[in-house]
Amino acid sequence: MKNSFSETIHSVRHLTSCAVAAVALAAGSTGLMAQERESVTIGYVISKSGPNAGGADMTVTPNYELWVQEVNAAGGLTLPDGSQLPIEVIAYDDRSSAEEVVRGIERLATQDEVDFILPPWGTGFNLAAAPLLARFGYPHLAGAAVTDKATEFVERWDTSFWFMGGSADYVSAFTDVLVAERDAGRINNSIAMVSVADGFGIDLVKAARPTFEEAGFEIVYDQSFPPETSDFATIIGEASNSEADTFVAFSYPPHTFALTKQSTVVGFNPPVYYLGVGAAFPIFPGVAGTNVEGVMSLGGIDPNNALNAAYRAQHEELIGRAPDYWGSVLIYASLQMLEQSIERVGLDRAAVAEELSTGTFSTVLGEETRLENNQLRAINWVGQWQNGEFVAVSPEGGNGLAAVQLPKPDWE
Repeated sequence: MKNSFSETIHSVRHLTSCAVAAVALAAGSTGLMAQERESVTIGYVISKSGPNAGGADMTVTPNYELWVQEVNAAGGLTLPDGSQLPIEVIAYDDRSSAEEVVRGIERLATQDEVDFILPPWGTGFNLAAAPLLARFGYPHLAGAAVTDKATEFVERWDTSFWFMGGSADYVSAFTDVLVAERDAGRINNSIAMVSVADGFGIDLVKAARPTFEEAGFEIVYDQSFPPETSDFATIIGEASNSEADTFVAFSYPPHTFALTKQSTVVGFNPPVYYLGVGAAFPIFPGVAGTNVEGVMSLGGIDPNNALNAAYRAQHEELIGRAPDYWGSVLIYASLQMLEQSIERVGLDRAAVAEELSTGTFSTVLGEETRLENNQLRAINWVGQWQNGEFVAVSPEGGNGLAAVQLPKPDWE
């Protein structure tokens, strides 16, 4: 499947001059009827190399590939008149650089003149992309970005759509778990917290500090680290010496994996061990030496959700591996919403944005998926590895899908 998708990208980049002119003409006039054009061009700039490549390759790129393959296998995107057009893709590597994200989006919009642009991976890169996508008139389906400023961004860029919630949402739900555990006498009042000095970590730690303190917790260790950090020995040692029962890391996949490996080596195993992006990846049990029971993070799924189960099976069949347990399903749902919007209103980007903002959709999240003020709110906020699955949890006795199970067992 990946080979055929790569061949599609390769062929798009090497179209003859006549074909390029035809695609450009079609993209420049989105109201043309299907018989006057041969395809719908969709572009994206994604991290295929550099430190962000792991996260993008797990959560975003496979869902783009899966969606394109499924749409084209069904005949293409359906337009309001019932005709169908296949998707052609133009994809660029941002090399994990915000400057390359900007460069790539400008190229897609002004040179390639694609019909729609799908977003990059990561909070920081989506924030870099947002003003550009708004300026060029493209709906921005920010599926892999956590920010508390979504409402502000919607006011600034009314064609932006935010699918992953805000830092305060995740932190508040996690704090509810901690309060219940503390009140039950299972953890102490101290928290050791570390964060990557990037949009994701900065946003989350800004929400976490006042939320933890308002709940009566003492943050006894609070340290940020550069995105290129790989050696966490000092951080782990200082967090261990703090004697906090709760360790929190707002981290990206390379840091999440490194923290886990280095924690297992030195036996750092507090009762509450909460990590950032990557802990919900299906490869995480291998990174952690198979014993991940009790590790917590953002997200989680309902194992009994039939729509989610069907999506996961399809992802594994066509991509060759399972999706993650957090952002993947949100990304795919956003693509389904884009597809259904095009079917209802056509290829006019402004009309598509309006439909995304006001419509109700059938997605892998449910039969009546809708946005509130351009934001998805039906999200699972806290997950934990339990019996080999990363499930959505709530405080013991709460109304969530499963009760949290603490303290975390020892590493094997």
